[in-house]
Amino acid sequence: MKIGLIPCNVGVASIDMMVHMAKTAEAVGLESLWTFEHAIVPVDYQSPYPYSADGKMGVTPETNFVDPLIALATLAAHTTTLRLGTGVNILPQVNPLMLAKQAASLDFVSQGRLLLGIGIGWLKEEFEALGVPFERRGARFADYVEAMRKVWSGETVEHRSDFIQWTNFKSYPVPIQNPLPLVIGGSKKNALRRVARYGQGWYAPAATVDQVAGMLPALDEACAAEGRARSDIEITTMYIPAMEPPAETIPRYRDLGVGRLVIPLQALGDNPMEAVERLGDDVIAKIN
Repeated sequence: MKIGLIPCNVGVASIDMMVHMAKTAEAVGLESLWTFEHAIVPVDYQSPYPYSADGKMGVTPETNFVDPLIALATLAAHTTTLRLGTGVNILPQVNPLMLAKQAASLDFVSQGRLLLGIGIGWLKEEFEALGVPFERRGARFADYVEAMRKVWSGETVEHRSDFIQWTNFKSYPVPIQNPLPLVIGGSKKNALRRVARYGQGWYAPAATVDQVAGMLPALDEACAAEGRARSDIEITTMYIPAMEPPAETIPRYRDLGVGRLVIPLQALGDNPMEAVERLGDDVIAKIN
């Protein structure tokens, strides 16, 4: 079982804190570091955050949200083995050519360690601030994935759609990984269809093993429609050791086919960095 940590870019006070977190995570045997993404945090917003009971994010507008790709590029320079994941970046609200270029460059400078997590987003106010329509973001997502893969191919790009008019160019470097792993987030049926159609991985927004289990029938159905097996897709989900003791719970995650558990930093208590130092003994040693 792979064990990761999230987020490495939110609420950080300094670059020193980020680098220390990454080096410590690598030293104790963690497999990956992950980011969250928001370009802004509105002072007030009506869009309901789908992963909390009150519909609000657990951050204030003043919380440091370091850009995920900049954060991961920085940490790539200070580590050698950690996978670097975005969990997840909001694809429909950005320019897909720039994201394709940045992702390929990050995979290049990290020597093939990027896991590009992407989703369609939920915060309408953020789309509006970026000047991008919130409507049809699912269709935009699908089109952008297909277009970015053309950029990453190294071949001459031709792509014309409702959203993009690209012709007669190439973009290098291409990613070291082929294919560049796309880890698609979401829990609704349409999200799982996107996972089955486009993903090498699924970022499952769940807090318990039972929540993950409850979503698997819909994923199986989506995979069958695409002629794929669930085993083709690496499942990543959050894991809170205090809620689910490793020795008892991790075998259940394995049985479900989960390949990676990502521990939320905020779930590690008042001194999270000390807790990260103990993860090697408290979690990793108990699952291997």
